[in-house]
Amino acid sequence: MSATLIAKELAAGHGDRTLFTGLDLVVAPGDVVGLVGVNGAGKTTLLRTLAGILPSESGGVTLSPPTANVGYLPQERERRADETVRDFLARRTGVAAAQTAMDAAAEELATGVPGADDRYAAALERWLDLGGADLDERASAVLEDGLDLDLDLPMAALSGGQAARAGMASLLLSRYDLYLLDEPTNDLDLSGLARLEEFVQGLRAGLVVVSHDREFLTRTVTKVLELDLHQQQIHLYGGGYTSYLEERDRARRHAREEFEEYADKKEDLLERARMQRAWADKGVRNARRKSPDGDKKSKGLRSDSSEKQAAKARQTDRMIERLEVVEEPRKEWELRMEIATAPRSGAVVATLRDAVVRRGDFTLGPVTLQIDWADRVAITGANGAGKSTLLAALLGREPLTSGAAHLGSGVIVGEVDQARGLFLGGEPLATAFGAAVPDWNDPDVRTLLAKFGLRSAHVLRPAASLSPGERTRAALALLQARGVNLLVLDEPTNHLDLPAIEQLESALESYTGTLLLVTHDRRMLDAVTTNRHLEVADGRVTG
Repeated sequence: MSATLIAKELAAGHGDRTLFTGLDLVVAPGDVVGLVGVNGAGKTTLLRTLAGILPSESGGVTLSPPTANVGYLPQERERRADETVRDFLARRTGVAAAQTAMDAAAEELATGVPGADDRYAAALERWLDLGGADLDERASAVLEDGLDLDLDLPMAALSGGQAARAGMASLLLSRYDLYLLDEPTNDLDLSGLARLEEFVQGLRAGLVVVSHDREFLTRTVTKVLELDLHQQQIHLYGGGYTSYLEERDRARRHAREEFEEYADKKEDLLERARMQRAWADKGVRNARRKSPDGDKKSKGLRSDSSEKQAAKARQTDRMIERLEVVEEPRKEWELRMEIATAPRSGAVVATLRDAVVRRGDFTLGPVTLQIDWADRVAITGANGAGKSTLLAALLGREPLTSGAAHLGSGVIVGEVDQARGLFLGGEPLATAFGAAVPDWNDPDVRTLLAKFGLRSAHVLRPAASLSPGERTRAALALLQARGVNLLVLDEPTNHLDLPAIEQLESALESYTGTLLLVTHDRRMLDAVTTNRHLEVADGRVTG
């Protein structure tokens, strides 16, 4: 079924803070709308509003036809302890809810409840439309096609990579009439990203997607909806992501030029009015003076001249009033990031000699590897290949089953790990951050966190309650607070917004120490200068 979503005059906010107002959007079959904006601009709020989960403060959302199946697929930070992969797939595809509705209608039908036959017919049609009849068979086929998961595995027992594959499977199995996807690219490896892009490009249904993966956006979206929190504006751009970047920059440049033209013109008129009044005042003073010869005619001429100047000043005032006011574009908040560099370490930063790590059925190694001072190493590989295990072994955090690991002299490690582990506790963010930099006082901690967009509303909250993006910014702030000479970044772009990713790339270019970078962000791999590349596959390291 083809479906069209129409949103008119939507508004949303948090407390007394407005996120957006007057938002209009039409999503027709085949549209792929990329939803962009800084973290906190209201992207997830908008998706939830379009899905009917959150009520809008004004305006409304309509579907054509009204019975269309809308799939809202959010990022799920927590896995349900009692849910298997089979249950997860049924829930994410909408089949589980449709089955529950069908079972309830069947019970009503059996007991003769009026209208139950119509409700059962509608529930059955929805269950069939969502693919309930053959979900198990299709799920087995999809999981065997490179996703390598058992339907009966508990979701809570999956690794991060396996959970990402389960999420991909749920998308490939879904049969919604319209899709709302929140950060589907997070945690996907290059193979997963390729499958996601293929899925989106083959969709006939309309789709609205939030993603901070610039390459994914470039390859898939047909329109971009920008929520500009700083300007309190909404912009819809056609023509794809590259076109959006060009149009946005052009529009911002024109807005600045229009304001400066208006400001210059107004200042010129104000200066002219000031001069005209000054001349008029001077003429009045001169006219009041007695001429030596008592010449009344000269005095009258000076008085007439001053009146003309005053009239001209009033005319200039009217010109100022008639000017069409152009508001100054608000200056956007920007993350200005630097990575504090400690004195250099020894020539050899870290080594592994015939190192083997065994975790259950997984084995990394044997690995023999040396990282030297100022090496800039990109580490890539599929999810579950052993990249994070390799980092842990190099840093001496992972016990080796055999072999040897050594961290060089004078090495000071700065790290952003996948879990953002320093900020997962129950203590307030300011306390957790302060514990990592004991020489800093509380005002300095708060000032630095504010520079990373973490203000008073964030610093007193339990660190674990922050969003993944907020915890990532806190981890990046820590790199600026304490000097490091070995920088270890494990998927640093996950949950970061686009401006922050670009700032991180800029900071990495000026960082002079040793770098170990694990990322699936293709644009970051292109943007950040590296001199070595390690590929990890099935526990083996090459490069």
